[in-house]
Amino acid sequence: MARTQLPVDATVDVDVACCPPLLETPMSASEAEATAGAFAALADPVRLRLLGMLAAADDGEVCACALVEPLARSQPTVSHHLKVLAEAGLVTGEKRGRWVWYRVVPGRLEALRAVLG
Repeated sequence: MARTQLPVDATVDVDVACCPPLLETPMSASEAEATAGAFAALADPVRLRLLGMLAAADDGEVCACALVEPLARSQPTVSHHLKVLAEAGLVTGEKRGRWVWYRVVPGRLEALRAVLG
């Protein structure tokens, strides 16, 4: 890599010579940890599919029992993935009788979109 020699009397505008500034308000350590946890939860294809199914639900929620067949996974496996999504704050569940009905947490998805945007 060739280096350019500046004249001795040259002045350099540091803001222009380096990089553009980072975000005006960088994430705190706790925000970064929570956001990384959400992205880690989405780093699995089954969980991505689950989130998509929940987001596309006509009524805005889906019974966990209805997610087993489309995913071709066992009920305990589906429940595990839903638990991971819930712990990341991406979905919430409400127990009704024997089953749990899940829905996406819209504000959480918007926050993740904002991080990527």
